[in-house]
Amino acid sequence: MQLDLVDVFGARAFAGNPLGVVHGAEGLSDAAMLQLTRWLGFSETTFLLPPTDPAADYRVRIFYPAGELPFAGHPTLGTAHAWLRSGGVPQVAGTILQQCGVGLVEVRQDGDLLAFKAPPMARTGPLSAEDLAEALRVTGATPDAVVEAVHVANGPKWQLLRLRSVADVLAAEPAAKAPLGTDIGLCAPGENGLDWELRAFFANGVGSICEDPVTGSLNAGVACHLFASGLAQGSYLAGQGQKVGADGRVHCRIDANGAVWIGGRVDTIAAGAALPAL
Repeated sequence: MQLDLVDVFGARAFAGNPLGVVHGAEGLSDAAMLQLTRWLGFSETTFLLPPTDPAADYRVRIFYPAGELPFAGHPTLGTAHAWLRSGGVPQVAGTILQQCGVGLVEVRQDGDLLAFKAPPMARTGPLSAEDLAEALRVTGATPDAVVEAVHVANGPKWQLLRLRSVADVLAAEPAAKAPLGTDIGLCAPGENGLDWELRAFFANGVGSICEDPVTGSLNAGVACHLFASGLAQGSYLAGQGQKVGADGRVHCRIDANGAVWIGGRVDTIAAGAALPAL
């Protein structure tokens, strides 16, 4: 087994969301995958496996400190990058098909970027009064700043609070604890060359609230919602991570067929580290 460390969605190297990618993970148990994920301490770690779907180029399992995810965005781009760098050749030139918990996810090279096709939304529509109250408690957002509160679930069970301004997004002070499975995002129209600004909060393995540096799955859910509701057209650039020292850049676009693509830069930080048996 070998471990790569990559950085995803950064404006430059070391400015995005770090990811561990384990090659040759066939012999690892679920418990060993979770153990390594927790030891590394990143928001997610991925494990490359042979595909079971003949259409797929590889299969990936995505773990975070509380367990396994059916899909996540920055792990999808980071894993595709590591797979290509290690010599992977897609069955269809220019298009990578990743097999994961939500099925097949398409990844394309878009110039210097990689972009994944947003998976179908699993839940949309407004939050209930109870869900909104909990989202406000968890994020610390000011109730008066909320313009819209909706589900944007696409694997992770993301809920979104659209706020009035970047100042409102950055002023939010999250709670210390939340139930496992909590995934809540904030967004507002952006500033300084960015069209939108986001923050993302999730509960880790012990129920503590963590802020994710840059989040592909949340950006995918937000993009699907913004395009569908007419709040965005064509393409836009989102920023994320200011409050945790990151400088994320997420390129979101909708194509002529209505598919939403979420793109970003991926940098290899270290590659080929040998892992001992777990």
